Amino acid sequence: YLKQGIRKASESQALCIIIELDTPGGLAEAMREIVMAVFASRVPVVVYVTPSGARAASAGVMITLAADIAAMSPGTNIGAAHPVGASGKDIQGAMSDKVVNDMVAYVKSIAEKRGRNADWAEKAVRKSISATETEALKEKIIDIVAEDIDDLIRQINGREVKGMGILKLDGAEKKILKEGLRTKVLKTISDPNIAYILMMIGLAGLYFELANPGAVFPGVIGGISLILAFFAFQALPVNYAGLILIILSAIFFIMELKITSYGLLSIAGITSLLLGSLMLFEINNSGLNLSWRVFFPTVILVSGFFAVVASLVFKSHRLKPRTGAIGLVGEIGVVRKKMMPEGKVYVHGELWNAVSRDSIEEGAKVRVVNVNNLVLEVEPVE
Repeated sequence: YLKQGIRKASESQALCIIIELDTPGGLAEAMREIVMAVFASRVPVVVYVTPSGARAASAGVMITLAADIAAMSPGTNIGAAHPVGASGKDIQGAMSDKVVNDMVAYVKSIAEKRGRNADWAEKAVRKSISATETEALKEKIIDIVAEDIDDLIRQINGREVKGMGILKLDGAEKKILKEGLRTKVLKTISDPNIAYILMMIGLAGLYFELANPGAVFPGVIGGISLILAFFAFQALPVNYAGLILIILSAIFFIMELKITSYGLLSIAGITSLLLGSLMLFEINNSGLNLSWRVFFPTVILVSGFFAVVASLVFKSHRLKPRTGAIGLVGEIGVVRKKMMPEGKVYVHGELWNAVSRDSIEEGAKVRVVNVNNLVLEVEPVE
């Protein structure tokens, strides 16, 4: 959304871009893409932390520091940029030092490029310090404190932007780029846990539809969920090895419906699902993975669902047919017309032509032993 907005502003030769920011943070990779888009912009970029009560925390710090002009509303704050995992918990072990050091170098390079306080930026990452708008202005983290957009425009009018000249905003027209439906939907479902659950619902729905053709509803829900999941994956750093393993697990479960493997394919499916889920969102230097509170219940429920459906299908294959000609074999009927050796037999609620090796009197009970061209072969019941 931001990248598209910056590109449109550049193409239309706008005088400047004002980004209204209020964020608790987000994915490191998404933040880096936004920072690169800000640096690459051909028009000045102004980041404005607003309204009162808003914050530029975590990844929001880097985005604010990257702006040509950084501004905040009264009653806002900036800081607390220590990197954490997707579940909100600290990254543990040696990986923590690696991620923190990488982020410190990154935020210092941004601050130095824009002439801002690099020492404060480092402390925001290492020690999670924060600052109010007045403290941020005093520490040279931002350039302006503005009451609202109009006040901000008045203050930046005539201001020189390094490498881009002087802003001349007298009489300039304001054009607001609002989020479209696509962006709103993507923002909602791009949480790794939601995307993962959607994919599991999708696979379970399609699996149930294949196991019970004609159910329709599970297939429709499964298809929609899978499309939404893959739509969300475009905004997430997906490990495709994990995704392939999860798809492979669904293939194993489907094969279990067609091939008698005595549970081996189900075990292979559960193993692939477990490994794929663990690998799905894991990337270098991000700490991004599934929440354990989502991971374990989802894997257990989905694996159990697949196993139960497979067992029901297997049992149904072993049951004696109840319909059609084959379903009549073994049924008990009553002779309605004396067998000499041909006659008629009432069985399964229907009157059938029948033959027997021996003569059988009307009213006697007989058992169906075979069906040949819609003619029953019967024998007397002892």
